Amino acid sequence: MNNFLLYLFLLLILSSCGIGNKEIEDDNENLKIILEKSKPIQKELNSNLKIKLNKLTKGEPFLENNTNNIGNINFETNFKKTSSYKFSSIKNFNFNQPELIFTNDENIVFFDGKGSIFKINKDLKEIWKVNHYTKKERKLNPIIYFAQTDKIIIAADNLSKIYLINLKDGNLIKSIESTTGFNSNIKVSNDRFFIVDFENIIRCFSVTNGLELWNFDTENPFIKSKKKLSLVVKGEIVFFINNIGDLTALNINNGSLYWQIPTQSNLIYQDSFTLENSDLVFANNSIYFSNNKNELFSIDARTGIVNWTQTVNTSLTPIITENLVFTVSNEGYLFAIDNKKGNIVRITNMLKNIKNKKNEIKPTGFIIARNKIYLSLNNGRLIKADVSTGIEENIFKLSSSKILRPSVINSKMYLLKNNAIIKTD
Repeated sequence: MNNFLLYLFLLLILSSCGIGNKEIEDDNENLKIILEKSKPIQKELNSNLKIKLNKLTKGEPFLENNTNNIGNINFETNFKKTSSYKFSSIKNFNFNQPELIFTNDENIVFFDGKGSIFKINKDLKEIWKVNHYTKKERKLNPIIYFAQTDKIIIAADNLSKIYLINLKDGNLIKSIESTTGFNSNIKVSNDRFFIVDFENIIRCFSVTNGLELWNFDTENPFIKSKKKLSLVVKGEIVFFINNIGDLTALNINNGSLYWQIPTQSNLIYQDSFTLENSDLVFANNSIYFSNNKNELFSIDARTGIVNWTQTVNTSLTPIITENLVFTVSNEGYLFAIDNKKGNIVRITNMLKNIKNKKNEIKPTGFIIARNKIYLSLNNGRLIKADVSTGIEENIFKLSSSKILRPSVINSKMYLLKNNAIIKTD
């Protein structure tokens, strides 16, 4: 009898569990996701719309540009002649965003995989090559960021060192030790320079004596992204974004806060290492940038108030010219967006003529020059297309591996890969 009662008791429990699960399943069928993240746009819009650009950028936009906006460059190339300067391969090249620095004496400074810093002329002929690292430091494969002020090259690395180097001969003027490595581009204003470290601290140094003048600390997650951070300088204000998406505006003289705005929710702390922001760009009294979380921002530079946001999935640096914002998504779509209200004017698929079944081919950067767009890819190709129509004109094979965003100076285009600088005439 006792066994029978026990069996009956267990049967009732199991039956009730089954009913409960069925009720849960029925409830789940009626659930609706109301805050679902928007998906990347992967279709063309107004593809027949023609866009006319009339204004060309004056001067050399890749030379000492504190706003990061290059506009519509006065440049054109037919790619009939290319040459290259080869160097020791840079490890982790695909996970970092090193940049060539063009100097005001019309030369180029960069580094190789062993930590050597070199200076070459516009025709890629070596002028000098130096290495200020110890043997132990060289094995750590430093990533170096550069800036120039007068006759000094500022070189800061991800190991925790800053070097002030003589532009003429590469000799070391001063070495500055830090407690943590650096992970941003460098901007110079008057007699000081600004850089952000891996602790999300922006730091201001004197060019004259290398002393730290002030610093400003922002939120610092435990796990950090390797994506290079960005800053711009305009007038008396330095703007920078940290690796959790906080945009901050500070006084360049004393580091006092003008405003700060978060662009991500607190949930970003859980996956901050996956966030990739584009470089900041200053234009029209606004700061523009985007990220791989499907967001493009326009933020008022004076107040920190968001002008508008748009759905674009990209960590490439946008270009603002006339009344339009141009960017290319990680999926290969060229967006033309109204600068004032953020409305999408046109979307064009830049990869439509490239076989990309597994979606392994990705854009790495772009420029606009004389109404042509030059889009670099991670497979070593460069697409040339007409901005007015969006129609592709040519695809050039410049390498068998990833090339970064094209740079232009002295009517020549330069592209960077993990072991060479490529020049086109």
